[in-house]
Amino acid sequence: MTLRPVDGSPGPPWDRGLPGRLERLVVESEVLAGNPLGDPTRRPLYVFVPDGIADGERVPAIYVIQGMTGQLDMFFNRPAFEPTTFEWMCGAFADASVPRALLVFVDAWTRFGGSQFVNSAGTGRYMDYLCDEVVPFVDSRYPTVAQPGARGLTGKSSGGYGAMVVPMMRPDVFGALATHSGDALFEVCYLPDFRESARVLRDRYDGSVERFVEDFETSERFTVSDELLNSYTMALCYSPDEARPGTAVLPFDTATGALRDDVWERWLAWDPVRMVPKHADALAGMRLVYVDAGTSDEYYLDLGAQAFSNALTEHGIEHTLELFEGKHGRITWRYPLAVKALAGALDR
Repeated sequence: MTLRPVDGSPGPPWDRGLPGRLERLVVESEVLAGNPLGDPTRRPLYVFVPDGIADGERVPAIYVIQGMTGQLDMFFNRPAFEPTTFEWMCGAFADASVPRALLVFVDAWTRFGGSQFVNSAGTGRYMDYLCDEVVPFVDSRYPTVAQPGARGLTGKSSGGYGAMVVPMMRPDVFGALATHSGDALFEVCYLPDFRESARVLRDRYDGSVERFVEDFETSERFTVSDELLNSYTMALCYSPDEARPGTAVLPFDTATGALRDDVWERWLAWDPVRMVPKHADALAGMRLVYVDAGTSDEYYLDLGAQAFSNALTEHGIEHTLELFEGKHGRITWRYPLAVKALAGALDR
């Protein structure tokens, strides 16, 4: 018996295949040039074009954004016994009854883990990058319907946060949203991290944020506190030090963990739940507002989803809310549900 090479894919579980083509592009951003963290301006951008688009046909586009510490190539990671993120999401179009739409996978990584897809003096202009660079680029290169009602935004966790906030603030670009376990109700999802962050700053860094940052940036392996890294990264987005771009003001006293009310108010202004009243008209104009979360989410983002839903209801905004049995991780199976809902709701 001899081993012989063969052509083609090995098939599942190593390669489940995609019902279309995935194009891996590299783009150079002008908006991110000179960003305060010195992060790369050259970024990956992946576009999935499903089978079944007729010649001359124009279709909607669904933009996909990633969670905290995520980067685009991680969507190829395969958990045990499951499809990859790309296989889950692109696989939605294996069903011929699902209307065709492009999937555009956008990277907004920063060296501290993420940007929350907002413009900030702490990280850079990532909302502008998405809305004013990536979207026009895709519209110029692919057969899209170039109007807000034909564009949706979706993501999980910090990507779910961006999926809520960006369409609220830029309804001229996005006309539908789907959020999975998105950061919301900040006193529930973020506040508990502050006490652990204060302890770590006290015990490992003598209360010095600068020493923490130096440790994080010089360590050869990841050894810092998850809670402290998350608190600092969110501060870069929500309460940057305007006088020192690329740094942040923490919303708690580093010695005691006591809230700094003035800084905390800056954070709360970015809470999707609290943003609903100001942006109710934009939300009311969405073709789809899709919200879900697992009932055992470790960051209690199911409560944030409920609070966001309640705020939407109070302002008469149509939406769907689904709480399902699950935690924060291993919920990638939810992604194609949102893709199908968005594909069906968007203008053609």
